Amino acid sequence: MGCRIVVALGLAMLARLASADAAEIRVAPGQALAPLIAAAAPGAVLRLAPGQHAGPLMIDRPLALLGEPGAVLTGSGAGSVVTVEADDVRVEGLEIRGSGDDLPAMDSAILVRAGARRVIVRGNRLEGNLFGVYLHGTPDARVEGNTIVGRRDARMADAGNGVTLWNAPGSRVVGNTVRYGRDGIYVRTSRDNTFADNRFADLRFAIHYMYTLDSRIVGNHSRGNHVGLAIMFSTGLEIRGNVSDDDRDHGLLLNATNDSRITGNVVRHSRGKCVFVYNANHNRLAENWFEGCPIGIHFTAGSEGNVVTGNAFVANRVQVKYVGTRFIDWAADGRGNYWSDNPAFDLDGDGIADRPYRPNDVMDEVYWTLPQAKLLASSPAVQMVRWAQARFPALYPGGVFDSAPLMRPVRVLAPPPS
Repeated sequence: MGCRIVVALGLAMLARLASADAAEIRVAPGQALAPLIAAAAPGAVLRLAPGQHAGPLMIDRPLALLGEPGAVLTGSGAGSVVTVEADDVRVEGLEIRGSGDDLPAMDSAILVRAGARRVIVRGNRLEGNLFGVYLHGTPDARVEGNTIVGRRDARMADAGNGVTLWNAPGSRVVGNTVRYGRDGIYVRTSRDNTFADNRFADLRFAIHYMYTLDSRIVGNHSRGNHVGLAIMFSTGLEIRGNVSDDDRDHGLLLNATNDSRITGNVVRHSRGKCVFVYNANHNRLAENWFEGCPIGIHFTAGSEGNVVTGNAFVANRVQVKYVGTRFIDWAADGRGNYWSDNPAFDLDGDGIADRPYRPNDVMDEVYWTLPQAKLLASSPAVQMVRWAQARFPALYPGGVFDSAPLMRPVRVLAPPPS
């Protein structure tokens, strides 16, 4: 019995010491933060009171840096405002300003250096910095619910990204709002990442993938950027339920993207192409909605082994631009795509049009090869060529056709334009 009492007292003492080590420290405006961080025990909480606090800060031990509403942390205008070099650090609830402008040095509001694991950056407002959050060789990080407003006083190419990941496997970027700067999220040489439910505006690329494997892009919304999703040199991706509204050049760009699933996405009213597929192979594009673009989908550069089925191509000026001579059937297992300009019949009522759909003819191929020929678009000679093709299908050039076009569009569960 006495032994049990001694053990219980010992455990209670250890718990009390642990709670003392992990004490919460309230930091008043103007109070020096660096000495407090240097003296903090692992697991400590530094809670910044409303008002102005001075950076830059180096966090080299596990702790939480939390801001009460109105707490502002301002850097010196050189370097990063907060640099993290320890595992299990949390930065939350702060407004952070005043990074430097050195791109090679990765000047950021929050820079997480190589080796720091399980860092959480949550609920902050990062405004006017070169980079917002930079994860540089940092696995299993979480960047959640932040508002990131980039710099507007530099050329877009010279601005930083909202969130940058390099070799940050297992990291998640969820529920952030990013505006201005270069790219909303830029990831390079990584794997097993998740980017979900983020919103992007006034950027070059909303999400930019390079050399990234086995990752997920789900439920993001891009509006008014140059490109919505720019997916390059990446493999094994799930791209699902994203929305691109009014992006300038492309809603979705797949360049050397392989073995990926692109499903349930919506692209509306891009001023260039809804989708540009360039040297992308063995992907499945299914149940997507592409509407109101000058070109619905541009498919080129030897893209092979792709399955394109169940998509809706609605009111695009040119539904398909295919650069190639081979015949490619965009139907799988007896089910093709919906084409809003297909004047089709369905006499047996099975939901599949009675005749194949061909989005392009030989004159389209001429126009793409020789754009000047568009001057002759209404000439009798062009009308005669198209009339002859309609009567003699053997005259059609190689290219995309749909052997089982749908009579009704798919239902894509995407939010309405905001």
